[in-house]
Amino acid sequence: MKRRTFLHRSGLLSLATISSSSILTPNKLIDKIGLGLFSIPKKLDADIDSAFAMLQTMGYREVELYGPYEFSTEKEKQKWAAITPQLGFTGSGFYGRTVDEMADVAKTHGLSIPSMHTDLDTLTNNIGPLLETANKIGARYIVLPAIPEEFRKTPDDYKRVAEIFNKIGADASRQDIRFAYHNHGYGLQVKDGRMPIDTIFESTDPKLVFFEMDLYWTIAGGADPQHLFSKHKGRYKMVHIKDMKEKRRFEGDGGDPSQWISLFPYMTSAGSGIFDLPKILRSAKLNGVDHFFVEQDMVADPEISLKKSIDYLKAL
Repeated sequence: MKRRTFLHRSGLLSLATISSSSILTPNKLIDKIGLGLFSIPKKLDADIDSAFAMLQTMGYREVELYGPYEFSTEKEKQKWAAITPQLGFTGSGFYGRTVDEMADVAKTHGLSIPSMHTDLDTLTNNIGPLLETANKIGARYIVLPAIPEEFRKTPDDYKRVAEIFNKIGADASRQDIRFAYHNHGYGLQVKDGRMPIDTIFESTDPKLVFFEMDLYWTIAGGADPQHLFSKHKGRYKMVHIKDMKEKRRFEGDGGDPSQWISLFPYMTSAGSGIFDLPKILRSAKLNGVDHFFVEQDMVADPEISLKKSIDYLKAL
């Protein structure tokens, strides 16, 4: 056999071997699947260790915290106290543990904590302790989950919010932390040819302000996740994965907790609803998303529903 023919055939054989190997061991769409802890607040209230052990057994590898925390402002703590009767629980933050204790229990169960949800008052008036805590616990992101209503009534309000976000992002960056904004339904409705959230994207520094998309609230607000991912490539770094039993929209603009809570019953495990999650999540990864958190707000049967979600996502 001539040397050229031998090399040619050997090359084809190598390619075939690689191709066969790829088929047998395909790359997973999501390397590490996380959970937004607002999914299991009552279990955390009862026993953090058993809650984290459950997540570890299921295969979750990351968790995202929500506030308020011990260092949050009194204003925010009072707001939380006012809404918890509707929610049916009171726990948040570290659930009575210290920062070190929370980090230890997470590490014990193979969980990292890349992100912490907080509030605007703490971000603007008490960011020092927040950044210190984020660094202690290993969080890469501090996230604003909602813009207070008084900051989003007019187009000028959104411009002012963008300025505030740039300041927060700069403060966070100096401590090697990133700031991100998580959307609800408001800001996504087109008015005069544009969405209010466009102002935030256009008026913030892409090196200082990042985004976390909540798929459920985005779609309930009338926007297209894939369009936003591609339009703002590199800005979205995290995503909340939810699915919807049947197509539903907010009764208003999705701007208050009562509208969010009214849509809780339509949430379902990932892969059990109407969203084309494989297509959406491929777009997310292609356009720069690094962290994927399942979130099924206050799910009634976490042992079943959250297991269904992660099993579905592992198979993608």
